[in-house]
Amino acid sequence: MNINTKRGKMVNGFDPTMVDQLDAKTREFVDRRARLLGPAYRLFYANPVEFSRASGVFMYDTDGNEYLDAYNNVVSVGHCHPHVNAAVMAQMGTLCTHTRYMQDGILEFSEKLLATFEDEIGHVMFTCTGSEANDLALRMAKYHTGHEGIIVTSEAYHGNSELTSGFSPSMGENTRLGTYVRRVSAPDTYRVDTDDMGGWLAAQVTEQIRDLERRGQGLAAFIADSLFSSDGIFAHTPGILEPVLKVVHDAGGIFVADEVQCGFARTGSHMWGYQRHDVVPDIVSMGKPMGNGYPVAGIAVRPEVASKFGHDMRYFNTSGGNTVAMAAANSTLEVLQDENLIANSRVVGKMMLSSLNDIMQGDERIGDVRGSGLYMGIEIVKDRETREPDSPLALALVNELRRRRVLVSATAANANVLKVRPPLTFSAQNADRFLTELKGALETVHL
Repeated sequence: MNINTKRGKMVNGFDPTMVDQLDAKTREFVDRRARLLGPAYRLFYANPVEFSRASGVFMYDTDGNEYLDAYNNVVSVGHCHPHVNAAVMAQMGTLCTHTRYMQDGILEFSEKLLATFEDEIGHVMFTCTGSEANDLALRMAKYHTGHEGIIVTSEAYHGNSELTSGFSPSMGENTRLGTYVRRVSAPDTYRVDTDDMGGWLAAQVTEQIRDLERRGQGLAAFIADSLFSSDGIFAHTPGILEPVLKVVHDAGGIFVADEVQCGFARTGSHMWGYQRHDVVPDIVSMGKPMGNGYPVAGIAVRPEVASKFGHDMRYFNTSGGNTVAMAAANSTLEVLQDENLIANSRVVGKMMLSSLNDIMQGDERIGDVRGSGLYMGIEIVKDRETREPDSPLALALVNELRRRRVLVSATAANANVLKVRPPLTFSAQNADRFLTELKGALETVHL
């Protein structure tokens, strides 16, 4: 059995059958959690950790030990950023209400946010989470096109609502995909031998469009995270999505760019991940990095896609776009721009990738290193010739890094790619600590 199909396919998940190996305090906590929250919730790491506070790129456990956070992108500008905290607290102390009353905050932030997109994208609509954003995006796509079909990559993750979990295959073999969902292989630059990755991907999309049309469902949308995060993190040469968009539009479908993980300066070259590919989506979905972890998210959309949907039905979300959410979002964007975190992501990320490549040259267990900005994948293999994934070793490295108080996780179909995705304030000094501990983990772990 694939190691990643057990326990609901939770990558880097604590195995509850191993609870007896924990210390008494942790065991009591895990037992209480299971009793109160039920079996669907998961904990990270073989030895779960409880945090009591955080600041910047650091988290602190209940004993005061410091951990380097190289994983949590939701706090995009760092844990507990004082500018964001002050804006949220000030607004919460003044007024917290929804969008059916007139408020300047939502308009001011919308103007600033839209300025980061191309001219073709003219409206924004707000939700609380990325799942809600993708749910709304696909509702709108289906209504606009009159079709049902959705095409995703093979290990995509786009949310946990009824609709979005139905096109999120990475949630596990027991998650039911919609009958209108089709999958295509991720553009795996490590294993796919082609000089035309864009054409290779477009050919797969074309084949699935034909199947949807044959069954009378048609194509509503192709949705993708442009770094293909859950597939294994593939940061491609610009242009790979251009031929895909052509076949999608020719079939009457729309392209939804899921920027929940790869947006907000993450790639180091652009504000939005899709912009590396020189394309303009029909809808862009965004998640909680918008508010540095405060529950605010949304979509940006071409007016022609929103027109009929908005005319024929209303949209409302009690908390999406409320006054406090807009204060969080506006202050987070100010930090991104004022502290020039795109440049920081680019400079620090480039240095990390260079060093990771040096480490790879000295360790045959690392098959590939790839990424863009402050989003990197380190592929762990049993053999460089066969490129066979080594899932147990990758998860052992994740847990050894946790023991060394560095937080990462794993991704891809076989959970064999170390996922490095720190807050955008990650410094060169932070990167040095990460690289030192990674080398130490590689020296320590041998399976």
